[in-house]
Amino acid sequence: MLNQRTAHLVGSIPLPDAETVFRTVSQALGSSLKRVPDGETGDRSRWIWFQRAMLESHPDIELDTDTPPFEVVQWDGKIVRETQWMKFKDDADPSTSYFSTGYRDAAVASYQIYARLQDEGVIGPDVRFQVSIPTPMATTYMYISPNARETYLPAYERALAEAIFGIVGAIPHDRLAIQWDVCQEVLVFEDYAPFGGRPADYKEQIFDELARVGSLVPETVELGYHLCYGSPADEHLIMPKDMGILVEIANGLTSRLARRLDFLHLPVPKHRTDAAYFEALRSLNVPESAEVMLGLVHFDDAEGDAARMATASDYLKSFGISTECGWGRTDPARVTGLLESHARAAVN
Repeated sequence: MLNQRTAHLVGSIPLPDAETVFRTVSQALGSSLKRVPDGETGDRSRWIWFQRAMLESHPDIELDTDTPPFEVVQWDGKIVRETQWMKFKDDADPSTSYFSTGYRDAAVASYQIYARLQDEGVIGPDVRFQVSIPTPMATTYMYISPNARETYLPAYERALAEAIFGIVGAIPHDRLAIQWDVCQEVLVFEDYAPFGGRPADYKEQIFDELARVGSLVPETVELGYHLCYGSPADEHLIMPKDMGILVEIANGLTSRLARRLDFLHLPVPKHRTDAAYFEALRSLNVPESAEVMLGLVHFDDAEGDAARMATASDYLKSFGISTECGWGRTDPARVTGLLESHARAAVN
């Protein structure tokens, strides 16, 4: 009998709505699923772009026309888009600013669909509803002017904390998993030039932030982190040299986390079947009870998936499988093939 790995879905899936996502992935992946996201459909399909729209209409926020625009550059030098930075207005008080993120309402609405489908037997009885939320640094580094980040970051973190409290107050804890999406922190570690610099103590700031937001999640709710190199055009913003930075971040947040870590997701580029990429996993220091998900499944690449899993097996005794990131920017025609790849890899 073949062993079955956990198939982990990062978050976004390019299908029409949450019910279609729940039905489609549950049928395709069955018992290999432990958690199921709602697909981040609608306004959330472009990850945090809907937060930019919220900020642009906020009474305390304005465009920073004195600072050159932010060019989002991916690994091959292609400029994905150019946007104007934002900042607080001169007469705004960041300590009292309130941001309506929408994450609580979206989660509660999708949970109602999840609960109905679980009661109907469409979703497995032990499969939790997964809510994926970006960290405070996500909008900070993507939308806020470098000279305004220090005042914006605590204000937006308060808003996300309120969203978490609303989610855990409305959804039964034994049916809930919360995943923090960690992208901009990884790019800061890589010194992503378009961000315009990083603070000298960036490592401590990032470790502390990740531990803080993790501790907002009650012990009775599952907690995970998805580490990411970005995919605004379905390609990385930076191509990682190896897993060294990912492991350093994972170890740093785990060392400060005041509660249990349930799962951790780490990406693996398509061309990396070599041992050098995975070598840093020897230094990974997370609790044995935490599931490690490797984002090594790629579209229409069964041979490569098998090769990446074979190499990874030399460094981890067990791991779940996933893609590198969410699928929201992926061609919807690929969804069936990606699910088939997950189902195949889960029993490999």
